[in-house]
Amino acid sequence: MSSQSAPPGFDIGKMERPIPSLFRYYILSSLVAGPLFPFFLTYLYFRYHTMRFRFDAEGVSMSWGVLFHREVHLTYSRIQDIHLVSNIVERWLGLARIQIQTASGSASAEMTLEGIAEYEAVRDFLYQSSRGIKPSTHAAPSSEAPIARLEAEFRALAEELRALRAALASQKRAGDPRG
Repeated sequence: MSSQSAPPGFDIGKMERPIPSLFRYYILSSLVAGPLFPFFLTYLYFRYHTMRFRFDAEGVSMSWGVLFHREVHLTYSRIQDIHLVSNIVERWLGLARIQIQTASGSASAEMTLEGIAEYEAVRDFLYQSSRGIKPSTHAAPSSEAPIARLEAEFRALAEELRALRAALASQKRAGDPRG
């Protein structure tokens, strides 16, 4: 888990489309196909322009496609594992793929979210949601309050132990056979 919190102004509910860097990545990756470049680029062009994400109270959905429309919806409770994967070109473009696995028995990811700028924040959100933790929209409480409360409890415990020790010592001096 990342120790970073979500960046200011980040709202996962408003995220619906991939960022433009993903299309640049698609162009670069289709160049690898050589003479089949136009076919791969056409497929990736339509994939990019039809890709949609939706994060709601029940789960996450992703859809894409023109001729063969595909939609995947996963409830947060089914999520078993979350991976961030990125190659050198994706890192250079500020991208990473979020691979979401369920207990479906398949070795591959059930859903792969790509083209998300704040992928670490999304990964953390998915992790918390899959564990039943409701993401807080309020500021985190100060870390000093629990420390002060704990310190006060330790002081009270130490005071009680001193009183107990004093009571035992007075019983011993009084010649009590139990002490």
